[in-house]
Amino acid sequence: MPYTMINLGGVALGVGIDLMFTIRWWFKEKRHLPALVPYLLAKLYGMLAALVTGYSVSVLSVVTWGTIWVANVGGYAGLVWVVGGQAPNVTRGQPIVLDSGGFVIIFLFTLVFIALWKWAPKVPNGKLAMGGFSGVCEALSGTVAGAAAIPLGTAVNLLGFWFTKAMG
Repeated sequence: MPYTMINLGGVALGVGIDLMFTIRWWFKEKRHLPALVPYLLAKLYGMLAALVTGYSVSVLSVVTWGTIWVANVGGYAGLVWVVGGQAPNVTRGQPIVLDSGGFVIIFLFTLVFIALWKWAPKVPNGKLAMGGFSGVCEALSGTVAGAAAIPLGTAVNLLGFWFTKAMG
């Protein structure tokens, strides 16, 4: 499947967004902890969405592929053309395997994300968008954020197992 690999520029772009939102939170939002919640939840959702990219062709995987492509191109341009560096592939070697229950949980989280985007007036859509984008950028990497996708995927599979047991 296309765009399931992330380059160093894409990861740098995701980390850069994290740094920008941290600075915004520190200075503009006066370190008010609830102001971080939408961004962090959207980041976790973005990481989960990235786990879907290698499995099937779906609306979520196409959106995630597009996000990875934008991150790779934008990050490559930043590292290579702006500062003169390089942007090698830094994709984690082992993909996370989601089971049927895990896909149910990601589907439910997708519905929650859409509902927050559409109907939560106090949740800035920019925080949701940039948190999700950053999560996708970092989830496929071999760095700390990429390693965090492993227990996140496992937790989603476990939640899905409990959900399907309760419904079946």
